[in-house]
Amino acid sequence: MPCSLLSFVLLLSLCCSLRGESFRREEEGYDYSGGMRPCMVKKENRKSLMVTEYGEISAVDISSGTRGPYHLQFMTLEPNSLFLPVLLHADMVFYVKTGSGKLSWADDEREIKRMNIKRGDVYRLHAGSIFFVQSSLEPEREKLRIYAIFSNTEEDVLEPSIGAYSNIRDLVLGFDKKLLQSAFKVPDDVIEEMTSAIRPPGIVHAVPEKKSMFLELEARFIEALAGDKDGSFYSINGRKKKTKIFNILEADRDVENCNGWSVTVGRGDLKSLRGSNIGIFMVNLTKGSMMGPHWNPMATEIAIVLHGRGMVRVVCSSNLNQTDCKNMRFSVEEGDVFAVPRFHPMAQMSFNNDSFVFMGFSTSTRKNYPQFLAGKSSVLQTLNKEILALSFNVTNTTIDGLLTPQKDAIILDCTSCAEEEETKMEEEMEREKQEEEAREREEERKREEEERKREEEEERKRREEEERKRQEEEERKREEEEERQREEEKRREEEEAKREEEEARKQKEEEERRRKEEEKREREQEEAERRQREEKQRREEAARREEEEAIREETERQMEQEEEAAKKEKEREKQGDESQSEEKKYRGEEEESRGRKVARKVWKL
Repeated sequence: MPCSLLSFVLLLSLCCSLRGESFRREEEGYDYSGGMRPCMVKKENRKSLMVTEYGEISAVDISSGTRGPYHLQFMTLEPNSLFLPVLLHADMVFYVKTGSGKLSWADDEREIKRMNIKRGDVYRLHAGSIFFVQSSLEPEREKLRIYAIFSNTEEDVLEPSIGAYSNIRDLVLGFDKKLLQSAFKVPDDVIEEMTSAIRPPGIVHAVPEKKSMFLELEARFIEALAGDKDGSFYSINGRKKKTKIFNILEADRDVENCNGWSVTVGRGDLKSLRGSNIGIFMVNLTKGSMMGPHWNPMATEIAIVLHGRGMVRVVCSSNLNQTDCKNMRFSVEEGDVFAVPRFHPMAQMSFNNDSFVFMGFSTSTRKNYPQFLAGKSSVLQTLNKEILALSFNVTNTTIDGLLTPQKDAIILDCTSCAEEEETKMEEEMEREKQEEEAREREEERKREEEERKREEEEERKRREEEERKRQEEEERKREEEEERQREEEKRREEEEAKREEEEARKQKEEEERRRKEEEKREREQEEAERRQREEKQRREEAARREEEEAIREETERQMEQEEEAAKKEKEREKQGDESQSEEKKYRGEEEESRGRKVARKVWKL
């Protein structure tokens, strides 16, 4: 069918009314609360779990939105390497991509099982199994690559916190030394060697013929769990029940034509898948081909690209919430993982220059009948044409042209479809980029407008604030002036009061001074009067003393005179009476003179 007609069929049959969107290349492509969304994880975005000299393991987590996450691991072993024993915490379904090796495990059937594995083999190990893998030393020295999915079942729930499996060494050495010695019945030095040994990485070089004591004890521990007593842990001989393995590359194809082939593996094909909720599928599209538009009613598809490049187109299965559910297209290449939930119409396309091969896991082992929209197996062929015409709002003639029987079914020729889808994806990405740039410019314009409004608002607020401050300043100045006037009036009143107080004080001081001067003057007057009295008394005393002195002197003089007179009298008596008359005359004059002096003194007093 020409590419343009197929594009028209795809457009009509999928009702692509929603705008397509290129898928974000992230691991978080799902919603735990609202169910799983289509998602894609690039190879370089896988989470690295282990990297050693002899191999590596990376992982991807995909959520179904119902039973919790599906955990995928990608194990790569160098030739002649050994993945050490682990205890599975969940069901493990795996596919061998390249290389070959030997798988050994013990499960609830109480026996150790071993089988050789090679490219294309698929198998399931139950939760609770203990297993290890050894890669072969082939002449081609091809690495052993295993893709595995760990999923929940009705009985077992994968706990992300404890991981998909645990190392057997940690299980053994988690017990005390004495308990280990009692359990294994070995000497102390053996337990000491085990506990003191350096912890090996998860992938090591294959063990030679001479085995270490630690690995022998690990073997005995696994054999004890499995109840196996025959043969060595490393032996593949002995009477063991042969385990059937399924090789998807050698299986009969469900669909095969010139455009490619596909095959599915379910519980009817592989007995070990019974009781599991995981199936396996593989699709090989030749150059310029397409897995026709279809949806899965029973299972979610989680696919891994094995070879080439391709385009995947997914249509939203609901129009209730266009924000959470959008049409999308994305480009995938070798190593990428993509998942499409059930009821989401999809189509996978190969490019014109190479084939496109992918395998994967479906979340149901029940018979899943994909519903195709185009080709001989189109579900539209079973519907009434008039009803279809009404559904598409077209004429019956158009519907007849749409449903004209086609030669091919399921896998269709679609030359340049992938290129056109990639071009549309790039155009959408460019348009989204331009829209994003336009949104950014619009957001920038809005931010600038908001900034301008904010600046205007700030300017308005600033002016209002300045006006408020100006009014407050004027009010403050007015209040300050009033306060200053009140202070000035108060100051004048205080100064007047101080002046009056000072005048009163000075007047009081003046009165006090005058009083003191008056008192001083009175004291001085009294002192002068006292001094006058004292002087008068002194003069009187002096006069009295002078008078007394004069009287005393006079008395003494008189006494001297009397004595002198007495002496003279005696002399006169001796001399005679001649001088008596003169003596009497002289004595009379003396007494008269003394009387006059006494009279003068009395007058003075």
